[in-house]
Amino acid sequence: MDEITRPPRSRRSPTHRELAVWRDYIETSEAVKRALAADFQATSGLSPGDYGVMLALSEAPDRLLRSSELAEAVGWERSRLSHHLRRMEERGLIVRHKVGGDSRGAAITLTDAGADLFRKSSTSHLRVVREVFIDAFTPEQLEAMQIAVQALRTHLGNRPPSSGC
Repeated sequence: MDEITRPPRSRRSPTHRELAVWRDYIETSEAVKRALAADFQATSGLSPGDYGVMLALSEAPDRLLRSSELAEAVGWERSRLSHHLRRMEERGLIVRHKVGGDSRGAAITLTDAGADLFRKSSTSHLRVVREVFIDAFTPEQLEAMQIAVQALRTHLGNRPPSSGC
């Protein structure tokens, strides 16, 4: 069996080949993120974070989510989300308001101006995704990528919470 397809053993350090694959993955995914962010900022004036928040809100009923739901949807810590939402609110893209009698909870709504900018920016965003990511692969490679990503997501979902060790 080669180094990559060997069955897992507990407390086994990665092999040289496995570490090379890991490093390629990290370096390439960061390069993709940088290329997407730069092109997207240039074409729409939005950051990838803005787009992610707006995407989650645009898919929500009434374009509204509680801040905890939005944090989970975009995969951010609540403090990071709070700072980002403040900047988006200053630009008129979202509105934050209290939820019922809960002084700690907030609901976030995508404004009409935010929804309009999101719609306009989606065309350029999807073009950049195609240029930077999709066009790099054959249809068969994209299918293999989907299988690999699903396996990684499943693995992460089955992983016990970190103990901080």
